[in-house]
Amino acid sequence: MANVEIRPKNLADYIGQEDVKRELSVYLKAAKARGEALDHVLLTGFPGLGKTTLAHIIAHELGSKLHVTSGAALERPGDLAAILSSLSERDVLFVDEIHRLPSSVEEILYPAMEDFKLDIVVGKGPGARILRLSLPRFTLVGATTRSGLLSAPLRDRFGITFKLDFYNEEELLAIVLQTAKALDIEIDREGALEIAKRSRGTPRIANRLLKRVVDFACVEKVEIITRELARKALSLMDLDDIGLGPFDRKLLKVIMEKFDGGPVGLDTLATALCEDPRTLEDVYEPFLIRLGFIRRTKRGRVITNRTYEYFAKRGISHGKLF
Repeated sequence: MANVEIRPKNLADYIGQEDVKRELSVYLKAAKARGEALDHVLLTGFPGLGKTTLAHIIAHELGSKLHVTSGAALERPGDLAAILSSLSERDVLFVDEIHRLPSSVEEILYPAMEDFKLDIVVGKGPGARILRLSLPRFTLVGATTRSGLLSAPLRDRFGITFKLDFYNEEELLAIVLQTAKALDIEIDREGALEIAKRSRGTPRIANRLLKRVVDFACVEKVEIITRELARKALSLMDLDDIGLGPFDRKLLKVIMEKFDGGPVGLDTLATALCEDPRTLEDVYEPFLIRLGFIRRTKRGRVITNRTYEYFAKRGISHGKLF
């Protein structure tokens, strides 16, 4: 099961993000009709929404070779120069976490993206000179979860920009069924729906939960995943009916119990939870904010009345059992 490719290869098979698909389809058709490289594409959005999958689809739809790297991996200008010099005409270069590019590496990208030129410094000191090499026309696809960290000069060099949104329940249901089919897993619609409901609007989470439910079914020696089996497996993982897990509840209860409902600063909250602030901000908070459980204010994080209602329905008041 682990070796099966579950990413869709064609734009038509990509579920969700309808506005993005509609617009991207036009640009892909135009580029192919002209026989040119697609303009550079910037994909933004929270983790797990399909940015990497879209990069693969762009290359496949163009009939181009895909080169994959990340901003964190490109530590020196020479790292990027080596990749750029290996590209062929109309290749696609995908840079994940592009906001993590060092400034010295980012500066190499400016002429490469705009003029398809690679500037190489030859020599050192007063005698150093810049050698400008021509590059084939390629497409850079950049992905970032933190678009605010991109510099304005880099952002402005992308001709196409898309922001990916969270998925609704029906889209996640379709993704679970699509993945199950690719993995040759027997699952009924109701069982897939139980997984979709707890997937936090994120395809990556939906696929991960499906695999864990399959593990449970294997141990239970059940051939078809039903609603009942999915519920048992997800309960074992301590996921409730809206997708909140143990750490989500711990985060909310810490604000309730230790900080009287807030406001509390991100760093202080991270220290209390023994967690990295960026992980809280990028992984946990977006879903809790979407549910209306947390508000970000100038003074810090504050829980809302919905949080108290959530715990009250489960027999908990101010984070303590009745």
